[in-house]
Amino acid sequence: MKPPEYYHTIDRQASEEFKDRGSKFIAYAYPVADSEAFKKYLCELKKEHPKAVHHCFAYRIGITGDNFRVSDDGEPSGTAGKPILGQIDSRSLTNTAVIVVRYFGGTLLGVPGLINAYKTATALVLQTIPIIQKQVEQPYMIRFDYTQVNDVMQILKQGNCSVLEQDLQLFSSIKAGIPNGRVDEVLHRLGDLRNVELVKIL
Repeated sequence: MKPPEYYHTIDRQASEEFKDRGSKFIAYAYPVADSEAFKKYLCELKKEHPKAVHHCFAYRIGITGDNFRVSDDGEPSGTAGKPILGQIDSRSLTNTAVIVVRYFGGTLLGVPGLINAYKTATALVLQTIPIIQKQVEQPYMIRFDYTQVNDVMQILKQGNCSVLEQDLQLFSSIKAGIPNGRVDEVLHRLGDLRNVELVKIL
């Protein structure tokens, strides 16, 4: 099977509020590259909303989409995390997290009411953020002599690669993301340069 060349995600953070019978549901959406980034956001929100009764969430991370988590955080099982993830998935998003903070308003909403509230709050916040298409890239470390910096940069630019890190000294190195559909072409062209070392980052 050919690896995917693109994936869809969100390009910035946002928040939206939904109210039902006195309860307040505030949904926060974040672009996240890994679970560590997500944990940081969750920590910050718990500090920001210490009086909230629940901090429910879902995220999906990675190109294959098999890295995901849901949490009902004390709500009845399946009433919060799954509806949140369902909204992320209905837009075919990855590297996306949504945390919904709930303030209890005194009236029990019941299972259908909770599912609807978490689903609606998530849908509202995701509607406010542009969905962007990003290319799937493979990370490579490229090491070369400083005199070749222009040649290396030109190949990366023409190959539509992302420069993730660079250290341009006498002996230079660039960490680059090469698009899935252009890997063979870019590696071949870089390999034609003298004394260029290519290492795939796992």
